[in-house]
Amino acid sequence: MIIGICGGTGSGKTTLARRIIESVGREKVILVEQDSYYRNLADMPLDARHQANFDHVDAFDNGMLVNHLKRLKQGQSIEMPVYDYKNHVRSEETIHLEPKPVIILEGILIFAEPLILDLLDVRVFVDTPDDIRFIRRLERDIIERGRTVDSVIAQYFATVRPMHQEFVEPSKRHADIIIPERANTDIGIEFICSKIREEISGNGKVEKEIFV
Repeated sequence: MIIGICGGTGSGKTTLARRIIESVGREKVILVEQDSYYRNLADMPLDARHQANFDHVDAFDNGMLVNHLKRLKQGQSIEMPVYDYKNHVRSEETIHLEPKPVIILEGILIFAEPLILDLLDVRVFVDTPDDIRFIRRLERDIIERGRTVDSVIAQYFATVRPMHQEFVEPSKRHADIIIPERANTDIGIEFICSKIREEISGNGKVEKEIFV
């Protein structure tokens, strides 16, 4: 069972994924992050890497991601890549993942790639206002990824915002479940977790639902 959690940058996808894992149980769920599958830009000069559009569907190695999802679904282990956000290259290290009954895939563009979309059994979209998402991204990129305020703002206007409008927001129509940021997320999480438990037990049937 593969659950896709989509939403704009800073929408709260990872937080939602981790809360689901805590509720269902780590022994039953693994988390795969689309960000780990950014293309390796090691063959480009560092200045050129900084100018790359990381919010376009082509920024990801979707072929590798699809292959890894299929392997996990078939009961095989994978070596998930580790991405160096500061230098925009793929690390030599990998993370070994063993298959589990539930796979959570989270990322900004997982609903915009048909090959990934077709693999998802449940599609969740976290719908968060632009201003909240920007503030969260600003804090994250400065603290975790070594960026400056000016560079984050410049990137937001150059690629993040336009790519969100072109790819992320329209992909919301593919969601089975939409969780607005203003909603009671506890209810949404419990609904998703109950569906997961039913699916694992073999009695589940996911119905389209929208939380408002």
